[in-house]
Amino acid sequence: MTSVSTPDSAWMGLGADAGATWATRFLFFTGKGGVGKTTVASAIAVALAESGRRVLLASTDPASNLDDVFEIAAGSEPTAVESVPGLSLMNLDPEASAAAYRERIVGPYRGVLPATAVRSMEEQLSGACTVEIAAFNEFTRLLTAPDVAERYDTVIFDTAPTGHTLRLLSLPKAWTGFIADSQRGASCLGPLAGLESQRAQYAEAVAALSDAGRTTVVLVSRPVESALREAARAGAELRALGIASQRLVLNGLLPDAGNDAVARAFAARQERALAGMPASLRGVPTLSVPLVPDSLTGVAALRRLAGKPGGAGQAPAPAEAPLSLPGFDDLTGALIAGGPGVVMTMGKGGVGKTSLAVGIAQALARAGHPVHLTTTDPAADLLHALGEARPEGLTADVIDPAAETRRYTAEVLALAGELDAEERALLEEDLRSPCTEEIAVFRAFARRVAGAERGYVVLDTAPTGHTLLLLDAAESYHREVARTTAEVPPEVRALLPRLRDPAYCRVLVVTLPETTPVAEAERLQTDLRRAGIEPFGWVINASLLAAGTRHPVLARRAELELPQVERVAGLLARRCWLLPWRSSGNETGGNS
Repeated sequence: MTSVSTPDSAWMGLGADAGATWATRFLFFTGKGGVGKTTVASAIAVALAESGRRVLLASTDPASNLDDVFEIAAGSEPTAVESVPGLSLMNLDPEASAAAYRERIVGPYRGVLPATAVRSMEEQLSGACTVEIAAFNEFTRLLTAPDVAERYDTVIFDTAPTGHTLRLLSLPKAWTGFIADSQRGASCLGPLAGLESQRAQYAEAVAALSDAGRTTVVLVSRPVESALREAARAGAELRALGIASQRLVLNGLLPDAGNDAVARAFAARQERALAGMPASLRGVPTLSVPLVPDSLTGVAALRRLAGKPGGAGQAPAPAEAPLSLPGFDDLTGALIAGGPGVVMTMGKGGVGKTSLAVGIAQALARAGHPVHLTTTDPAADLLHALGEARPEGLTADVIDPAAETRRYTAEVLALAGELDAEERALLEEDLRSPCTEEIAVFRAFARRVAGAERGYVVLDTAPTGHTLLLLDAAESYHREVARTTAEVPPEVRALLPRLRDPAYCRVLVVTLPETTPVAEAERLQTDLRRAGIEPFGWVINASLLAAGTRHPVLARRAELELPQVERVAGLLARRCWLLPWRSSGNETGGNS
């Protein structure tokens, strides 16, 4: 099996007839982390701008890498791309938006209300929900503001990985409903007036998102089973929200494997994934993008991806992999030598955190250790990746936000004791707020970490931005819980000390040997160290260089890996392990 056919296998370029193909005013790019959303969205943005449109490309991803792709620094205000007239970039900054939101709400009350009341308002506005709603205000403004409509013909949203995106797109209805039902003057989002003033903006956002003439959602996927399942799930949930205008981009197909063993396995894996594509995706208009041998950073590379690229030619034999770097067996040996504790896989979406976590858990269990495998990722594929055949001593679960919210709500109501009708109504209203889920999931995370006192706990974490918000929540959790009658469990009180204890918690920073994932992993390591958490080491995953391919396209991509491998091993990591690409297990294969 040497080639992959798709519903639209003839490569016409992402930018071919761009004005007609990408005709709606709003374009949303979403999909499983690491499928190349930013690259695809950026190439289309360049093509639209060069077709004469005025284009704004905005990232809603807390772990945005627009700056890396365009090799410029984009801020929270539109930044013009000098080499592409008509194109501007911006990164929505959740923390800056939250600070401005807090001051907009609290500012008018300074000097009017007692200082204790102002401090109480500031406390209510200090949690993760405030960051989310503040960023969402900026998001809806781009959908509705007259000045944005005057300046730009097309607004492209490069969204965060799917779980976050679905929450973001469901917020107009979720928050509007919460405002309509709320009878109190304050909620987890602060004074009600802060939300009430946005009601018209949210209503217009709902209308824009549901209008097929104005909005198209682009589901980006690689021809890999897990990514296609995630695209299908996202598409179904979006349709349930009334967002029915959808397209599918299959990114990174290898059209001709030749006789190279690695390339044939690569293509066969893609063929199997496409043959098993979920039925709900088969009727979605589809564009296929071939795997290219280039590093896709800079405007010139984006132009090549948007147009019809030339043949790859014959790449030279790849450089030899640095075989002195240890591999998977050495990694599990180091974890066993350190004794039981928490093992966390962290990194940019799509780097193979889930498959690595599953592999580590299986290896530890086969070595005779009790292991519990779990995930904080709302778009988790962990149980499917694990399968039914599990070594003795290995248990697994997925943190279910709905179940955890029900458990937490019942606990709070039980602890509240006897309340009169009005008091109970107020408490139940507070528990219907979106912050309740955040607290409930956080408690479940803390319980899983505490379980490492009895054996190994392997935690497959959500993509980077969500993970850091989760860790940040340890600092603000007590303030959030203080608003209810719930008690702070001992495992929550002990969470941060446990995460900071290198004998208890070993964080593995996972990356692919590519420019953007390595840059993102470096930022993650900096943030972890700022939180007092020192990574145990780095895992360079799915390396074509280590696999030894000689296929022209794959060998060229392997050659591009070498500087990144050397940078991680020589500069960034205290210790690191290099894992080769395999036909099952770790992830790679898209243009990014």
